[in-house]
Amino acid sequence: MIGISSKTIYALAAIHQLGLLQENERINIKSLALKSSAPEKFLSQILLELKKAHILKSTKGANGGYSLEKNLYEISLKDVISTLETNAFEEICKTDNPTLKLFWEEKQKALMHVFDTPLSELKMYHEKTNQSFNYII
Repeated sequence: MIGISSKTIYALAAIHQLGLLQENERINIKSLALKSSAPEKFLSQILLELKKAHILKSTKGANGGYSLEKNLYEISLKDVISTLETNAFEEICKTDNPTLKLFWEEKQKALMHVFDTPLSELKMYHEKTNQSFNYII
């Protein structure tokens, strides 16, 4: 069924940081790795895969770096997982038992609905974590 590795976790962290950039702004790999808490060499491999999948784009030169190729509303969690995780969404029930087939088909549909979540939701969670409360004693 689905396994989510550190590769996908780092990818989501990087996409989150890229989603915070202003339009036409880019970030270099070193800064992105630092902000994403990801190993730079590993992150560069991940970003290359996301670039090939047309999720990210890169610009060379002094003012170069990475940015999102698509809007966060257009990128789903499923897009990232299917790009980075081998066989993540393959059929899990390999049986002829009709009861088990139906059971797993329905569970997989429900799960797929969760993974169709657009990554624009990251901004909502970002705002939640940045809310601060001032307590005066």
